[in-house]
Amino acid sequence: MDIQSETQTIYEFVQKGNFHAAMNITISALNECRRSADQSGVNSFLNIIKDIAEVMSREFGQ
Repeated sequence: MDIQSETQTIYEFVQKGNFHAAMNITISALNECRRSADQSGVNSFLNIIKDIAEVMSREFGQ
C-alpha cells in the first residue's frame, strides 16, 4: 500500500469537510494494513483517525 498516497487522499477529503469519506478511507486502509501485518501502517492510520477527530472537534465543538 502507498501510505503517502492514501494519506494525501484522506486529507483532501478532510479539507473539503467530507469527514465521513475521510474516516471510511482511513479505516479501510487500516484494515488492509492489519491483514498484511503492517503494524507501521496500522499505527499511521490510527494517528490519522486521531487527526480527523481533532479537526472535527475543533470544527463542531464548543
